[in-house]
Amino acid sequence: MGQSFLSFCTEFPPSSGLNVCMSGSATSCEECILIHPSCAWCAQEGFGRVRCDLTQSLQIRGCKAQFIEFPSSQTSILKSNPLSTKGSAPSQNEVTQIMPQKISVSLRPGDQTSFQVQVRQVEDYPVDLYYLMDLSLSMKDDLVTIHNLGTKLTEEMSRLTSNFRLGFGTFVDKNISPFSYTEPKYQNNPCNGYKLFPNCVPSFGFRHVLSLTDKVDRFNQEVQKQMVSRNRDAPEGGFDAIVQAAVCKEEIGWRKEAFHLLVFATDDVPHLALDGKLGGLVNPNDGECHLDKNNENSASTQMDYPSLGLLGEKLAENNIYLIFAVTRRYYVIYKNYTALIPGTTVEILDMDSKNIIQLIVNAYNNIRSKVELTVSDQPEDISLSFTATCQDGQPLPGLRKCSDLKIGDTVSFDVNVEARSCPKGAASQSFTIKPVGFKDRLEVTVDYSCDCGCTRAAQTNSSVCSSTGTFTCGKCYCEPGYLGSHCECQEGESGNNPLGACREAEGKRMCSGRGECSCNQCLCYESEFGKVYGSFCECDDFSCARHKGVLCAGHGECHCGECKCHAGYIGDNCNCSTETTSCLADDGQLCSGRGHCVCGHCHCSEPGAFGDTCEKCPTCPDACGTKRECIECRLFNSGPLADNQTCQRLCKDEIITVEALDTDDSAGVLCLYKSENDCVMKFMYSEHANGKSILTALKEPECGGGPDALMVLLAVVGSILMVGIILLAAWKLAITVHDRRAFAQSWLLPPPSPRHHKRVTHQSISWVFGSLNDTSVNRSAGNCSFTFSATFSQH
Repeated sequence: MGQSFLSFCTEFPPSSGLNVCMSGSATSCEECILIHPSCAWCAQEGFGRVRCDLTQSLQIRGCKAQFIEFPSSQTSILKSNPLSTKGSAPSQNEVTQIMPQKISVSLRPGDQTSFQVQVRQVEDYPVDLYYLMDLSLSMKDDLVTIHNLGTKLTEEMSRLTSNFRLGFGTFVDKNISPFSYTEPKYQNNPCNGYKLFPNCVPSFGFRHVLSLTDKVDRFNQEVQKQMVSRNRDAPEGGFDAIVQAAVCKEEIGWRKEAFHLLVFATDDVPHLALDGKLGGLVNPNDGECHLDKNNENSASTQMDYPSLGLLGEKLAENNIYLIFAVTRRYYVIYKNYTALIPGTTVEILDMDSKNIIQLIVNAYNNIRSKVELTVSDQPEDISLSFTATCQDGQPLPGLRKCSDLKIGDTVSFDVNVEARSCPKGAASQSFTIKPVGFKDRLEVTVDYSCDCGCTRAAQTNSSVCSSTGTFTCGKCYCEPGYLGSHCECQEGESGNNPLGACREAEGKRMCSGRGECSCNQCLCYESEFGKVYGSFCECDDFSCARHKGVLCAGHGECHCGECKCHAGYIGDNCNCSTETTSCLADDGQLCSGRGHCVCGHCHCSEPGAFGDTCEKCPTCPDACGTKRECIECRLFNSGPLADNQTCQRLCKDEIITVEALDTDDSAGVLCLYKSENDCVMKFMYSEHANGKSILTALKEPECGGGPDALMVLLAVVGSILMVGIILLAAWKLAITVHDRRAFAQSWLLPPPSPRHHKRVTHQSISWVFGSLNDTSVNRSAGNCSFTFSATFSQH
């Protein structure tokens, strides 16, 4: 009570004159307590006209504490057995993994109460595992691989539990066209004429082969008897089989006190609801068990495939964890299914199922490492909010899930419960809180505090009310035709000062123009839009702000022209939610730390950020650093996220591996980082048009090999020799050119000096050639040819 009062005073300080309780709209105790959780009613006789006010104000004005009506919300624990530590109790019914088991809450509309739920996954808990296998033709290699699956799987699971049972079932598809081969020649052998595999068994929907048992040899024997079949189209009828394996509890042998695992092994996509119309199946799947005397689904060819909603519902009802064991090609498709079906995980299956043992063990450990609460049968007028406190002791508002747990860890969840209104009749309601896949649950019964205690002591025809009215909660409620605070007047009578009593202030219209004055009080007119009320008919419940045509956005009440919002909403028209759960990103931060939560929606403030929780930001400075950790843990099982096993929870982006990156993609951001072994890892971060984040990474980091000493030595020696040869060749070329030029010039020497000059008649050149007569001489110098033809005579 104190908490509600203080929070109210913070919002509406008395000095400001704003007091939602004294709006004048409450004419009874029940109407008063519906206005706001801080409002109280004074049931003291003769207290005054305004009885609805804050508790403290009523006391100051003279209302005694015993006459103050102030219902409050509270919680009572009805059953709280302590948590167990071991699953191998003398009686499995004594094993308790959730505390408390039953509580009762009393809620005043607009008010809230809280309680704490503790959950612990006990050690050595019994495990039932049903292996549901696709027996279409493409799985023939896988069937050979699992011939001794029972023995190997039991050995591995014995390290996790001392109480393990194993069952087996198979499926193909509906044995009707166009899903299977239905021609006469294929009736007994759908592989007739298929050269690669000429013999197989007829197609079937679901066949239960072996009920859950601890006899490992029987499992191996039954598996070795199986033969594959052949259907016509690529998708299989696996979801039909999952529903049958979940709901046929007695036939399958599910134990109530065990941990239920359903392993679904396939290499293709499933048929979904409405696919059956292709084969003329218009009846929706009813989710009931239809196993016949041959342990086959007799309704397979009579009704449609199940929807994802029906599948999730049946798995939750029977506390079954579903493990999709699928080939890498279809991993993303089944990963999307896990987001729509609570309690499911997906693991990558090798093409021949050789990793099935490790796959199941990993999935089991992954499932046991987290606890997630679900709510069923939640009443419409009840609002729930969760705060998780996981193994690190830090509260996480808005979350109902803890991960990275060890078996035996205890986690807690604070649950706030609020009633938005009073249901018709204010009857008790109930809902259930349970961890996904657990048989344990918490049952919550809700009672509504919508009535005042003083109402039960009402006095009809009371003398206080002139014997013409009912005295309830300190006030007279007159019979028709009577008026006045004590029903002392009849309609039509006038008091001594009718105008003064019926006018809010001097100059104001009598009864605000919306009523008439009778017996010194206003009788308000009726309105087709709603209720007109108040001492001077100054108020109504329809003149408030609207949002999208809805009064007070449907999240508040109209009091005297002003919206009084329900808890969790603010604003003039109550359209702004104060709930921040929708703004929480997967990492627990509000708006991923890149924006602000306004009215339940993220307003991204960091440039380039977008998405419902501002989680997408390819151009943010930290985008590469954030996605690097996901690349490391998802592709190489390294980095900080791999150590604390949070990779699956935080890294949900699709990762595509390629041999070479397209760095010309303008829509993506190229990210590089250096790995521990000095290799360089590259990846592209981009956003598709649908808002989905895509990481395109190299299959392997780029690693430069270390230098070879011999090659370096040979390269150095070769370089030195090459330089020497080049220099030698240049020197030789220079000498040759010089010699040739000198030789050429020797043919063109200038004439001798004057002291040796001899007179030349005609062309006398005896100083060169001696005595020659009519002689032709050819000489070459360099690349030039000289021809001389002359007649010499010496004088």
